[in-house]
This record gives sequence, C-alpha cells and structure tokens, in this order.
Amino acid sequence: MKLSVKLFLVLSAAAVCLSVNAQQYQPNWESLDKRPIPTWFEDAKFGIFIHWGVYSVPSYRPVGTKAYETYAEWYEPDVMNKPGKGQEFHERVYGKDFEYREFAPMFKAELFEPERWADLFARAGAKYVALTSKHHDGFCLWPSKQSKNWNSMDVGPKRDLLGDLSKAVREKGLKMGLYYSLMEWESVKKQDGSIYIDKKTWNKYNIPEDKYVNDHMMPQLKDLVTNYQPSLIFSDGEWDKEPEYWKSQEFLAWLYNNAPNKDEVVVNDRWQPKRGLHGDYFTSEYNDAGDEMNLGHPWEENRGIGQSYGFNRAENLDDYKSSEELVEQLVNIVSRGGNLLLNIGPAADGTIPVIMQQRLADIGDWLNVNGEAIYGSRAWKNTPTVVSANSKNKVYYTTKGKDLFVITTEWPKADIILQKIRPGIKKVTMLGVSAPVKVEAKTGKLIIKAPVATPAQVKGKYAYVFKVANAL
Repeated sequence: MKLSVKLFLVLSAAAVCLSVNAQQYQPNWESLDKRPIPTWFEDAKFGIFIHWGVYSVPSYRPVGTKAYETYAEWYEPDVMNKPGKGQEFHERVYGKDFEYREFAPMFKAELFEPERWADLFARAGAKYVALTSKHHDGFCLWPSKQSKNWNSMDVGPKRDLLGDLSKAVREKGLKMGLYYSLMEWESVKKQDGSIYIDKKTWNKYNIPEDKYVNDHMMPQLKDLVTNYQPSLIFSDGEWDKEPEYWKSQEFLAWLYNNAPNKDEVVVNDRWQPKRGLHGDYFTSEYNDAGDEMNLGHPWEENRGIGQSYGFNRAENLDDYKSSEELVEQLVNIVSRGGNLLLNIGPAADGTIPVIMQQRLADIGDWLNVNGEAIYGSRAWKNTPTVVSANSKNKVYYTTKGKDLFVITTEWPKADIILQKIRPGIKKVTMLGVSAPVKVEAKTGKLIIKAPVATPAQVKGKYAYVFKVANAL
C-alpha cells in the first residue's frame, strides 16, 4: 500500500512536470507562434507612441514627399552624413566638426513632467503607451550599464526618463510599453556591408560584432524586461540581419517563459527582416502594409501626427493631420480589426508641441462620446465593402458581442441600408445624440434614417455612430 502511494506521488509529480514543460515555449518559430496574444491588446485599440531622444535637440530634417524621408530621428545618418540641404543645415547651425554625440548634453528635458504627459494620454482616450527606450542612435532613456555615458542618467537629463514615465502612466491606469532598436548605427552594418555613419565615428564608438548581441543588446533587453516589466515591446531596426544574428527566437522564448509579467507582455513582428510572419501582432507604418492588414492576425498601424516620428521643426501646419482625419483613421483601422499607435514627438526640453496636444485632446473628446464602438470591438465579417486606409467610403462597421456599430464620418445624407443582420430589429440609437433614430425593415434589410437633430442635441463631431443592439 505504501509503495502504491509512493508510486502515485511520483507519477503525479512527473505529470505536473510534464504539464509545466508542455507550456514552456521553445526558441523556434513553430513553438513561439502558438502563444495566444493577451486579450488586452486587441481590446485597447488606441495607443500613444513617443519618439524622444538626442535627435530631439536638432529636431530637423528637410520635409520630403516620399515615405520615410522626413523622419527627423534619422538625423545622424541622413542629415549629418548625406550631402544636400540637411548636411548644409547641420554645418551652418552646429559646425562641420560637431559630432552627433555632442547633442546629448543639450538634451536636458528640463520641462519634462511625466504626470502631465500621462494626464494628456489619459485625456486622449489612449489605453497604452510606448516610449523609445533606445532608438537607432543607441542613446538609452534609462540608466543602461551597457551604454555608459550614453544614457539619460549619465548625460543630459540626468534622470531615468523611462522609469519616471512608466510610473506616471501606470498610475493613470494605462499599459506602459517600450520601443527598442535591435541595431545601432555605430555598431551594425547594412546588408551590403557599408555603414550608416562616418568612418571616424564608427571607429571611435563601435562595439565589435562578436560582442554586440551577447554583451550589449541581450543584456539591455533583459534589463528592460526585468526592471520595467513593459506590457508591450515594439522591436525595430531588424532589417539588416537575420533572426539568428539577433537571437530573436532565444530572447522571445526567454520572454514568454520568464518575464515577470509574461502573461501580459506582447511583442510585434520586427524580429527578422521580413515582417508579418511572426510576433503577437503585425505592424504597418504609415500604412506601408496597406490592405494586407485586412487579416485575422492582430495588427497595429503606427504613424505620426505629422510626417515624422521625432519632432521635426521643418514641418508646418499642412504637414499635420487634422483632428478629423485622425479620428477617421482610427475608425478605419479599428473597423479592419487593428489598433492605432499614434506618435508624438516631444521637444528636447520635455514639452509636447501644443498642436500635438490639441490633436490628442480632440480624439479624446470623440472617444468620450463614441468609445463604446471602439474599445473591445472587433471587425464585422459581413462588412459590405473592403475599407482601405485611403478609401473614400465614409461608412465603417465594428461589432461587440451581438451589437453592431455603424460609423459614418459625415452626417448621413442618405439612408444607411444593412443586410445580413438579425431580423426584427425595431430600435437603433445614435451615440451622443438625444434625437430618435427612425428605422424601417424591408425584405431582409434594415434601413436607418439619420435623426433630425439640432447642434445642441449632438455631443460629438468628426464621426457619428449608430448602435444596432442585438443585430448579430
């Protein structure tokens, strides 16, 4: 009897071990791709991206017309090191021999108040935030031991910017994430073997290739996860090397198995040169993926309010999206099952440009009225037409449970006709509008007529939402 009991206990313990081991993720895509994404991400729908660092001091790049060519955070390689208008600006303003690293003491963040930032993000209706912990220049916004004298505690602000903002954001009830560049211009070569910056700077600051990933990048990532427990990691700078070089699969297996908040953290798809293959969610940048993002996998569009991520002083009013355009973009993306990660570029002193604050406040005002159609929603599989980010179609659809939301970015001038919904619906409401909505059922269709309402009866603007309860 005692032997049987002992055998039972041994077998039970073995079963428990096998169960635990079965839940362990292995460092290969087949295993990593089986991880279910934490539900908070798909429910959140709207987040704030922040590009802020040493490049915020010059905050300049000539405004262009092509994708990516206005990014001011690329100041070192594309302004300082390429002949043309940008290089002429740098030499005229700062001097021909002025090194990029000399901007660091000028990045003081003397007016940075993380609580005010967090208040603004909450007012905007965002559910998560992602800060550039380290961009391609390698400068860290936390006291990284691997980047001595090239982080915000050792030089410039003399404070842990990531830590301070993380605390303030979480106190507002928002998720805090971070952006991390795998590559650094001073240490990682392009695919063709050339370098991004001048050879003098490369020779002065380069981390040898055999030490970069193991002794620099990987310890930084694990330090960030262990000490800051980000809810989201937006990886970037992956395009020049294969995942085996970055040891992407090894890191992700460690993250999914050992992160203090492993059941919460989500990662994007930028861990290898080709995107849209692996990761908790896929990414689109300034709509570079287009209609490819009409798919079942979780995804996110990220873009700036203007054409740059880092603050670009060369941009003017016409280079910024209006509040109306941004609300429509949010609606469009959410209607296709995605999230919008909208970027702001603070100034070097820690202030957020007022035009960016105003855009965020306007989005928040709209969400205060219409957020029911956005947060926690999903795309409607019976959407009448495919709605792309550049479509002129002004009607979008989201669902939540059995409810259908019809969102139009103009006050309807004609009837809205719905098909493939449950019959017998007699009541439709309009969010933020007290006037009644008339509906008519006819031969398998539901016809919605816009209410007759005065401006005083309409709380929102930019886009209008009809709620069809129990439609599905």
